Amino acid sequence: MNYKSTRNSSVKVSAAQAIAQGISKDGGLFVPEQLPQYRYEDLTALKEMDYMGRAQKILSDFLTDFTQEEIRESVQSAYAPEKFGGDNPAPLTLLQNNDKNMYLMELWHGPTCAFKDMALQLLPHLLTKSLKKTYADKTAVILVATSGDTGKAALEGFKDVDGTKILVFYPEDGVSPMQKRQMNTQEGGNVSVCAIEGNFDDAQTGVKKIFTDPQTASLLEQNNMLFSSANSINWGRLLPQIVYYFSAYCDLMNTGEIDYEGEKVNIVVPTGNFGNILAAYYAKEMGLPVNKLICASNSNNVLTDFIRTGTYDKNRSFYTTISPSMDILVSSNLERLLYHLTGGDDQKVSLWMKQLSETGAYTVDEAVKESVQNLFYSGCCDDQGTKQTIKMMYDTENYLCDTHTAVAVNVYHQYVEETGNREIPAIVASTASPYKFAASVLDALTDEQAAADEFAMVEELSAVSGTMIPEPIAQLKEKKLRFDQVCSASGMKDVVLRMLAIQ
Repeated sequence: MNYKSTRNSSVKVSAAQAIAQGISKDGGLFVPEQLPQYRYEDLTALKEMDYMGRAQKILSDFLTDFTQEEIRESVQSAYAPEKFGGDNPAPLTLLQNNDKNMYLMELWHGPTCAFKDMALQLLPHLLTKSLKKTYADKTAVILVATSGDTGKAALEGFKDVDGTKILVFYPEDGVSPMQKRQMNTQEGGNVSVCAIEGNFDDAQTGVKKIFTDPQTASLLEQNNMLFSSANSINWGRLLPQIVYYFSAYCDLMNTGEIDYEGEKVNIVVPTGNFGNILAAYYAKEMGLPVNKLICASNSNNVLTDFIRTGTYDKNRSFYTTISPSMDILVSSNLERLLYHLTGGDDQKVSLWMKQLSETGAYTVDEAVKESVQNLFYSGCCDDQGTKQTIKMMYDTENYLCDTHTAVAVNVYHQYVEETGNREIPAIVASTASPYKFAASVLDALTDEQAAADEFAMVEELSAVSGTMIPEPIAQLKEKKLRFDQVCSASGMKDVVLRMLAIQ
């Protein structure tokens, strides 16, 4: 299987090339030429496997230039039980009272307590193998823009991985205190972290500019280096996320919740950069029986408005919310969806992306708008609604959820109220541990002034809720701060060159 650029369909690269390179030289994103198709008998076979077996099968269908042994080794290293607390890294929890058909797919049992671990424990293995196939003698420089969770998960995944260096940029005032501490205490000889003055979109735009800057690329070439990405613009980051939607469906087949061929589910995803829900779209297009993809946004509801109107317009107020990983106004992975829905019309996609860059907005044609609305339901939830949902979940279900999962649950309830459709099982992506956002979750539960120290808040949340503090969070208290650098968005390139010592 080869991969094409969303902005130039004549570009064709192998899976290894796409993963190693991260982004096409024309600024486009790599997409597979075709999608493998799974029938009911394939799902029946998958349900007999454990998570690792399912991952090996699905990855093998996309990574055709990798050997079975390479894929098996990568999967077994990534999803070792000691990393995720058991054999199933993405368990389902059924809500018992008001939502008997709603299952929370807990994606946060990994080493950084966020769903990004599901991909970023695997990506370093795929990337290092890709480098050997394509750029055997080069060092990969991983540039990451993060709204909170990707940064720590990428740092942890690439820590001391041979042949790589990783630099993470995050918005100084746009992540939770726990997310910031996770990144700034990161261990490893090949890692670096820098805050920027601005928001996530500024960081993401800065990283993309560095990626496509010819002068910087030439400097790297002279020093036997190349850029790659751990953001979901990298196909190797997005692909592993397809697996857990198939796995969740198979788990429901095994429990009897799915009891006839072709029975559909709804999939609910809190999303900002559109990567996690795009993975669900790919699963649907591959044959997973999905009724509706439910896209949940916070107050930064640019995706909600796009799905409802066909106009993507980032020219709006930016909100710093209690669900910071979704504080995004430029959803990079939407470009991949548009490419597929236009039938691979790279010129049309390029034009829309050019309009977004120059004017901050674009409007898709009626055919694409209709396709988007057939596939997706969209809704949004502000901070007040998020807190109310956290409180409701705890009071009625005795379930403690984080601020992003609460957005998804809130929007799912909006969908049910609007459509009356509560009979179809819903798989809700639960994307982070509540302890990563202890202040906001505690405030939702108690309405009391939280303690100033984040670890005091973590301990209070544990006492109030009767739940255990995840070990990776508890261990942070004793770790020393390593990084405190702050730069302007325009200074990001200089930071990269200083880190690499190639100015």
